[in-house]
Amino acid sequence: MRFIADHDLHIHSQLSLCSDDPRQTPEAILAYGAENGFSTLCLTDHMWDPAVPGASNWYKQQPVARIKQALPLPQSEKVRFLFGCETDMDRHCTIGITRETIDQLDFVIIPTTHLHMNGFTLDGTEGAKERAALWIQRFDALLNADLPFHKIGVAHLTCPLIWRKRYLEVLEKIPADEYHRLFEKAARLGIGIELNFDALALRPADAPLALLPYRIAKEEGCKFYLGSDAHHPVELARAKANFETIIDLLALEEDDKFPFLQEFQARR
Repeated sequence: MRFIADHDLHIHSQLSLCSDDPRQTPEAILAYGAENGFSTLCLTDHMWDPAVPGASNWYKQQPVARIKQALPLPQSEKVRFLFGCETDMDRHCTIGITRETIDQLDFVIIPTTHLHMNGFTLDGTEGAKERAALWIQRFDALLNADLPFHKIGVAHLTCPLIWRKRYLEVLEKIPADEYHRLFEKAARLGIGIELNFDALALRPADAPLALLPYRIAKEEGCKFYLGSDAHHPVELARAKANFETIIDLLALEEDDKFPFLQEFQARR
């Protein structure tokens, strides 16, 4: 059975500083879910736990108390709206959340590819070769962490934040055997792999390289979830079409879906 686009587990509200959009409210996000026939949504505003040292100045403004301002989240009979967060990993591979805080949340996403934060996640002088090494190192560090992987997702592994318009140059320098090693480990641990790339704008010439990590992840038995990473209503408006395109490009089936989603749907 074809993978059903019935969820979005990576959405930001106006509480994320990179959104700061008064239209991006929990109520508007819930309406987006209902309009698209989704059964599960998750709010994942940016957050760095104050109990973990090392937050950047930007993250210091986004503690646990800030994201909790969204509570209680609106709910509906058809759409379950979960409360989570997007935390981060600094240049020393410190993850900005404690186990205590994770236990208070429904779902946590952790990006390893925020390589646009000069001085916080990298020096900023790195070229494609160095960024490829960081991609491997940071994903490895996440997989080596002591985390409840059944409720953890790794966010946007192939996003332009790796190196803006040159991000494909970085992906090209990651050896296939490293992809296989990391995704075999990810599958064994049970972490969710986020599907969050602009498939609607993907050029045919770029598709083989852009899709390769996900095809290897699927081959190794990883499980996937959909995330729009929407910060504004215009991004929500195109998310469902993008999800459907991703599903077709990767030929995903329901068996490829992250079990976390099935567990929540079974409780309904």
